[in-house]
Amino acid sequence: MTYPRAAVRSLLLLTSLAFAGSALAQRDLKDIPDPDPELERATFIVADGFEVNLYAGDPMLAKPIQMNFDGQGRLWIASSETYPHIKPGEKPIDKILVLEDADADGRADKTTVFADGLLIPTGVLPGDGGCYVANSTELLHLADTDNDGKADKQRVVLSGFGTEDTHHLLHTLRWGVDGSLYMNQSIYIHSHVETPQGVKRLNGGGIWRFRPDTLQLDVFCRGFVNPWGHHQDQFGQSFATDGAYGEGINYVFPGAIYVTAPGEKRRLEGLNPGSPKHCGLEIVSGRHVPPEWVGNMLTNDFRAHRVCRFVVTEDGSGYASRQEVEVIKSTHVAFRPIDVKMGPDGAIYIADWYNPIIQHGEVDFRDPRRDHVHGRIWRVSAKGRALVERQKIVGAPIEDLLDMLLAPEAWTRLWAKQELKTRDHQQVFAALEKWIAAKSKSWAFFDNVMLEIEWLYQTMNSQSETPPQHLLTSAVPQIRAAAVRLASDVNDRAPVPLEVFAAAVRDEHPRVRLEGVRALAKVPSAKAAELAATALDRPMDRFLDFALWQTMRDLEPYWLPALQKGEVDFGGDVGRLTFALSAVDAPQIAGLLLKRFAAGE
Repeated sequence: MTYPRAAVRSLLLLTSLAFAGSALAQRDLKDIPDPDPELERATFIVADGFEVNLYAGDPMLAKPIQMNFDGQGRLWIASSETYPHIKPGEKPIDKILVLEDADADGRADKTTVFADGLLIPTGVLPGDGGCYVANSTELLHLADTDNDGKADKQRVVLSGFGTEDTHHLLHTLRWGVDGSLYMNQSIYIHSHVETPQGVKRLNGGGIWRFRPDTLQLDVFCRGFVNPWGHHQDQFGQSFATDGAYGEGINYVFPGAIYVTAPGEKRRLEGLNPGSPKHCGLEIVSGRHVPPEWVGNMLTNDFRAHRVCRFVVTEDGSGYASRQEVEVIKSTHVAFRPIDVKMGPDGAIYIADWYNPIIQHGEVDFRDPRRDHVHGRIWRVSAKGRALVERQKIVGAPIEDLLDMLLAPEAWTRLWAKQELKTRDHQQVFAALEKWIAAKSKSWAFFDNVMLEIEWLYQTMNSQSETPPQHLLTSAVPQIRAAAVRLASDVNDRAPVPLEVFAAAVRDEHPRVRLEGVRALAKVPSAKAAELAATALDRPMDRFLDFALWQTMRDLEPYWLPALQKGEVDFGGDVGRLTFALSAVDAPQIAGLLLKRFAAGE
């Protein structure tokens, strides 16, 4: 979609009016509620069939910004009492906390300060013997080498992330199904990050994809205003939410571009135009919740004191989304849900920033009504349904970890792969071969398990060949699409036959075609552009059209000179040629068209 100048002005005006209304409401706020968690809980209206309890509150924690569970079932929290700004003369006091529920009663028994003295850590993700922390300009890794529960080693993994706005800093750290570390930044941030592969840049909002084992850093997508939510479904497809733009759930794929991306002529829209702004994102999985909830997406309308639920369904190459009854809604002015995660027990955990003042610039940073000391983690569970039995992942035998790849819970599958990553790779591969031979005949969903195995190879940085043919030709189109993405990833190491991607572009399912088109964008040749353009031979939709348009722009340095030399002609198809030419901004196009017109073509 294009955004004419008048439309952009209108968008900015509407945003300004919304901020103005919010600011006036907060300036008039005088009735600051009692911070008693039980008084807050009493205001909650919970979805039918569910109940809520306090997992942890102050003084166990304060001001949670992001949370993530580790492979032991502990909850790691990035906490900032300093936000939104440190005062002159103050020392940084922010922390990384680790909460444990030792007796599995749904309430935290213990909190440990893993690290302190930080300045507004905006993200935390356990892994690789410690945790990754988004800390201002840097992505840190903190480790506990003497096993006392506290970090004693700090390593700067990456640096050069922008710092223009404290709530737009690097944030939303999450492990992907492929073992990559994904992280977001927002509109006012300009990052120039030094890596072994050169300086990687992202001006404005977007999502990064990072491989800690190789230090490979890439921009996964660009745009958004303040995208504080990102997650992947069981087939590796990505979705995002935006805390400062109203389009609900966004479908995200490699190279996609969204609102505010600098200098872009087209941008994708979200799945829920006009929807309020949302923070955080989780996809429901597992046996504890009712079956109709599995696959639903949860996010937080922190301005309206709600935890929202969306049902996302297949729609062409993309998805459609509709909002359902909230998980929680409240009239409590300080209830500010900002993160949501599925726990190891199958329950839903909600990080409550707890503040009567929305954390933006509408109200003075030193306003005394800002809360700097409270915070809660709420736990939502299904009534009358058994919780998921706690899995022993860390230290478990390799075969037990492989069995966990079949678990219905995404958390279990993810952390089984992360744990296998730490083991001797040759032992894992030997056990994997025996495991497949012994058990694969009993798998009801063979291709789904084999897809998890391919992601295990990626997580262990051991993917070195094209995915198995049975995945590329699976009867399940979502698995075929995932296999094409896998092939595109491995193509960076070992060339994948071009026919793999050409076949994807010819596939009967539009999402497979989209993945094929975007995979060809990474193949530096004019032939790749010609193959991508054959997607026009089948029905198009807005996501596929955008993917092809972006691919033509990515491959312009290869196909346009070849076209001028007469080396390519897009199969003599006028529609393909016209689409390709319409995607690029090249002054030589006019002369090329006149020349062809004169030749009677």
